[in-house]
Amino acid sequence: MPMISDTASLAAFCERLKSATFITVDTEFMREKTFWPQLCLVQIGGPDEARAIDPLAPGMDLTPLYELMADTNVLKVFHAARQDVEIFLHQAGAVPVPLFDTQVAAMVCGFGDSVGYETLATQLAKARIDKSMRFTDWSLRPLSERQVQYALADVTHLRVAYEKLVRKLEKNGRLEWLTDEMAMLAEPGTYRVDPDEAWRRLKPRSSSPRFLAILRELAAWREREAQERDLPRQRVLRDEMLLEIAAHHPTGTADLMRTRGIGKGLVEGRMGQSILDAVARGQAIPDAECPAAPERVDMPKGLGPVVDLLKVLLKMKCDEHGVANKLVANAADIEAIAADDKANVAALQGWRYDLFGADALKLKHGRLGLGFCTDGRRLRLVPLEPVEPVEAALVDASADAEL
Repeated sequence: MPMISDTASLAAFCERLKSATFITVDTEFMREKTFWPQLCLVQIGGPDEARAIDPLAPGMDLTPLYELMADTNVLKVFHAARQDVEIFLHQAGAVPVPLFDTQVAAMVCGFGDSVGYETLATQLAKARIDKSMRFTDWSLRPLSERQVQYALADVTHLRVAYEKLVRKLEKNGRLEWLTDEMAMLAEPGTYRVDPDEAWRRLKPRSSSPRFLAILRELAAWREREAQERDLPRQRVLRDEMLLEIAAHHPTGTADLMRTRGIGKGLVEGRMGQSILDAVARGQAIPDAECPAAPERVDMPKGLGPVVDLLKVLLKMKCDEHGVANKLVANAADIEAIAADDKANVAALQGWRYDLFGADALKLKHGRLGLGFCTDGRRLRLVPLEPVEPVEAALVDASADAEL
């Protein structure tokens, strides 16, 4: 079986891959019962061989693998890289560099939003993917040969998919379009959550600064507790309990006991006191330093139709160029452009501006229109001469009538 279960074999394999231009990488992990992903298998595809590495094998030292991941002369190719990269960052303390994500690349090659590996493997590598092992418990040993072969398919067909995507990107001049996305994936901060910002994941029922201050302290405590104990956040304390405690801000065990769903054992133990300490910290924060709820930006009156037109233009442009909509602009970006010509959004910068942003501003200001082609099925852009705003025209007409 192409399975590496000892450090010496791993070191030899990684040494052979140092001369490769690129390698393909995938992982299998479990996370249902832990905060941090439990790494169960690593698959690596090289020019001439592919191997599955068993991190759970007795005595296995993954240092040679982490050194390969840090080798800047070897490109690491992933599909939907975020969770895999997060694992390497947690395990080795560093993001694999340089890296390439075929899912992102596929988004500028006409495959739509968040295309799956199975689709790429089928369309680009002409491979048939076995789905039977999708819900395998990868932590159980021994793994069967069928399980290992299934896992290796995630890196063997990926080599072909990567090479075809790169050729297409080079041919259509879009390789540079991926620069910002790959840089974001390679940034460690992308994967690290500041415990003090964990409260933003929740759905506060109140915008009271004091409520939010207490909630921030409680969420930060839970985040650190979950990380230290390696437990899912909800196993430490459920979201609804955090919100309930923040709303009623108990000052003692008797008050805390009245929180629905919290048992006596928790209240009287170490965690109970930690919760009360977090509440006290939130209460002690000066008014001026309490967090504020995210400001809700209401769209100016009358811009709804403009937003709708810009969304049509976005779909039209992305269909025309074979680019996924969400890689160019999202709903918030569209609303920002409708409200402000100089909105600080990616769609008004770089290649996105050339593809969509420039015409979006022209459409917004009446210098472009949307019309149907003669076949009645396709939209086209129609150059227009700017016209006076309706309000101004009405004022002028009224003045003429008075004269």
